[in-house]
Amino acid sequence: MNITAVPFAALDARTAYDVWRLRQAVFVVEQACPYPDLDGRDVEPGTRHVLLRDSGDALLGYARVLDDASTWRIGRVVLTPEARGRGLADLVMGTALQVCPDRDVVLDAQVPLAGWYAGFGFVADGAEFLEDGIPHVPMRLTRE
Repeated sequence: MNITAVPFAALDARTAYDVWRLRQAVFVVEQACPYPDLDGRDVEPGTRHVLLRDSGDALLGYARVLDDASTWRIGRVVLTPEARGRGLADLVMGTALQVCPDRDVVLDAQVPLAGWYAGFGFVADGAEFLEDGIPHVPMRLTRE
């Protein structure tokens, strides 16, 4: 396994394609949520792309870290179906948190995953809401 966190400028064309294909396969197709995944934030200078690859360089997992000035925002946390259930999401999330120094970290968790995020220190930070028909809860990790 190899895990890195890189800016958009460090993504080669194949890696960018693999990231977008994985996000589309899971969030748009598997979860049946047509939404504008390519929202312009991938290319922002402060954005970091967390890439989990196997020894053959196939993309297994991904997360996006956004620099929102006063907080960091983690999103698009995803694993391929074949990578699920092996604890690999912990590696992706741990790496995402490593690139979030000195400020609070926020995310919108799908409600069934809120307990998993709580294991990293996140707490609910607002009312549950629906996004694309899926219940979510805003969560925050407070950094002191």
